[in-house]
Amino acid sequence: MIECVSCNAKYDDNEVIYNCKECGSVLEVVVDIDKSDVPRETFDCRKDVLWKYKEFMPVDETKIVSLDEGGTPFCKCNKLGEKLGIDLYVKVEGSNPTGSFKDRGMSVGMTKAMELGVDTVGCASTGNTSASLAAYAARAGLRCVVLLPSGKVALGKLAQAMFHGAEVLSVNGNFDEALETVTALALEKHLYLLNSINPYRLEGQKSIGFEVVHELGWKSPDRIVLPVGNAGNISAIWKGITEFHNAGYIEDLPMMTGIQAEGAAPIANSFRKNTMDMVPVQDPETIATAIRIGAPVSSIKALRAIYDSNGYAETVNDDEILAAQLDLARYEGIGVEPASAASIAGVKKLVEEGVVDKGEQVVCIVTGHLLKDPNTAINACTEPIEIDADVEALKKILLNK
Repeated sequence: MIECVSCNAKYDDNEVIYNCKECGSVLEVVVDIDKSDVPRETFDCRKDVLWKYKEFMPVDETKIVSLDEGGTPFCKCNKLGEKLGIDLYVKVEGSNPTGSFKDRGMSVGMTKAMELGVDTVGCASTGNTSASLAAYAARAGLRCVVLLPSGKVALGKLAQAMFHGAEVLSVNGNFDEALETVTALALEKHLYLLNSINPYRLEGQKSIGFEVVHELGWKSPDRIVLPVGNAGNISAIWKGITEFHNAGYIEDLPMMTGIQAEGAAPIANSFRKNTMDMVPVQDPETIATAIRIGAPVSSIKALRAIYDSNGYAETVNDDEILAAQLDLARYEGIGVEPASAASIAGVKKLVEEGVVDKGEQVVCIVTGHLLKDPNTAINACTEPIEIDADVEALKKILLNK
């Protein structure tokens, strides 16, 4: 069953619908499973991918479209954690097949597309969604159309979308305008929309929450921190963890903490005013292209996740993001794109502000791989030292160091 998050209107699972017909709000898929029906030991002996939790995925498992997404590294970050004074873990979503967390949602969303029998899928994107959609559409054998804001997409992501065969259209406008355009096409039934406004996309992304509590020994961390752009991921992870809590698998719940770039922070602005109303940011701007979104479609879901979990929202500037990106790479060997580093930058800021207590167990979700935005990574580094191919010259450099 699909349900409106605002007025609770209900819709059939097989109805192609993106917003509530009664009030226009966003929708979510209702999943209700008890541990007496599916004991948590069920998951322990399965392959470590998203579909190990298939009972919680509300789609036809005979139609699954998968690239073995999920089961991403869960790294204990002792050096960086010690520096910040917290018990820090990082969930490395850049290890998914196309290099971002979007693969989880795309697997379930594309499976639903196959179930519905559509022939064309589409999205608007700041990059990662288009890369993922293109790969999964190729896997499923469906036509793929993506709309990207002109000049606003990192090279690695654009290359992926084109290489996997998507029909890429460059829109003279920002992401929000591109999404409005492609949504209109979807409502006219020209394509099946797989942005996060599609409730089945978030059903895949909630598996991040499943994996976090499973890997911690069926316990919730004190806090989960992640970047917020279109705002689907924070609400998806909260949905997954509350589903496990309602099923009786875990006892505690985490504080959901969303981090936005200062130039694209409508969710954080709403949180500061303690309101559910979201005022879009016109012409959002940040080096973190993946979260350069001014009118997130899942703002209601995201704010509810934050408020219901006694969580928090904060902003970080581009300099703080780039510094955190380097810290994560050089302290822990984990390379992420700038948007991913917003979660690390946010934790650092919240520790300094006293919002995050010393000793808290914190899980940061880093959403995309370093090579999604290679130019930013290159610009952050110094030029290589040129030397002759000579042992003595090399020794001189090493001894001077």
